[in-house]
Amino acid sequence: MTDYATDLSLLIDGEWLAAGPRRTTPVIDPATGQMLAQLPLADAADLERALDAAARAFTRWRDSAVEERARVLKDAAALLRERAPLIARHATMEQGKPLAEAHGEVLASAGLLEFHAEECRRAYGRVLVRPTGRRSLVTKEPVGPVAAFAPWNFPLHNPARKLGPAVATGCSVILKPAEESPASALHVARALVDAGLPAGVVQIVFGVPDEVSRHLLASPVIRKLSFTGSTVVGKQLMRLAVDQALRTTMEMGGHAPVLVFDDADVDAAAAMLARTKYRNAGQVCISPTRFYVQRRACDRFVTAFVRHASALVVGNGLDEGVQMGPLAHSRRPAAIDALVGDARAQGAELLLGGRRADGDAGFHYLPTVLADVPETARAMSEEPFGPVALFAPFDEPDEAIARANRLPYGLAAYVFTQSQRTAMHVGAAVESGMVGINTTLIAGADSPFGGVKHSGHGAEDGLEGLEACLVTKTIHEAV
Repeated sequence: MTDYATDLSLLIDGEWLAAGPRRTTPVIDPATGQMLAQLPLADAADLERALDAAARAFTRWRDSAVEERARVLKDAAALLRERAPLIARHATMEQGKPLAEAHGEVLASAGLLEFHAEECRRAYGRVLVRPTGRRSLVTKEPVGPVAAFAPWNFPLHNPARKLGPAVATGCSVILKPAEESPASALHVARALVDAGLPAGVVQIVFGVPDEVSRHLLASPVIRKLSFTGSTVVGKQLMRLAVDQALRTTMEMGGHAPVLVFDDADVDAAAAMLARTKYRNAGQVCISPTRFYVQRRACDRFVTAFVRHASALVVGNGLDEGVQMGPLAHSRRPAAIDALVGDARAQGAELLLGGRRADGDAGFHYLPTVLADVPETARAMSEEPFGPVALFAPFDEPDEAIARANRLPYGLAAYVFTQSQRTAMHVGAAVESGMVGINTTLIAGADSPFGGVKHSGHGAEDGLEGLEACLVTKTIHEAV
């Protein structure tokens, strides 16, 4: 893929299928608003072919040697690294994030495949204690063909998260990535195919989301659903999964609280959190968003945060020096405007941003800071999924914990304090699948990634990500 428009296709049963007579949808560059290419969409016949191929491929891949799986994943990781400059450029063109972030995402995706290449050798079972002449074995087996759905915000890492553990454990997988960022997912799939993955083990389909999900999840071929996306869509897919009694791994919405105590290193925390907040223009499920700052430190922290946020360079992610790119959709700036307007109408003070960039031909929105935001503001309950930081003061720790836990979401939370006692107390009390204490680095290939409550269940990455693609079988034997 040298030119972006080249080879946008479906991958079904080992074939790369271009548009031809199929329906297509435009892929838009969010930095310019211009069309990059037309993407072919799968029809019912394509989906049936993909299901048949997945069923056939599974019978072969589940019996493959673990060394073969490990080799494919490691070779694919090497290909991603080798092709990183081109892949990162395509990811930036279709998703908008700065080129440096896209390049880092390529490397993280390669690391994820490499991790699963190692861990697939260690899917251990166990032997139970029994009298002589009897034996009971607990074994791990691949769950079967997986239907996976990945969003656009991390167009490389999300597909790698879905494909890596499935391939490692001997499953086949049909992945529907986001139609907004197709080239990135196709690069990951192409690396696996070029590394020698047999036809049908990994397939990529694009299409009308509701049509694709209903078709795949109604099939008896599919044994597991893996989803990353909004809570609304996730709940809909879980309803469909019930009819086939599918195993599910669901990573859904978040609205991450940040609890900053007055003994925190305010300047260091503000710098770190500003970088993290506006990474990928705030379009990150674990993005710190609801900032609760202890009153004695609130003014100082907010001032430092605004200083760092205002220094960020906003523009086209392909341009040198740009630190924050556009929002991914044409509809997102208006949605952010509505949340900001509602908060201000309820008494919040706008300290920074709150508008689109001047002369913007794409979907850029300036880094935005709102102070003294009441809990009744929509943005305090609805995930903005954009470059908006919401600040409110608190007095006592239990007040901050209650406000952090107020929402039904529980994906990520952050705590900043120099007190070990406070860190232990708040870290245990906050209802979240992941907690960062004096850090915003809460994801890694070897670390389980997932939430609680309406943010989902199950985990990806780490040993737990591999386990999610395995089922347990117990064999009892007498001689």
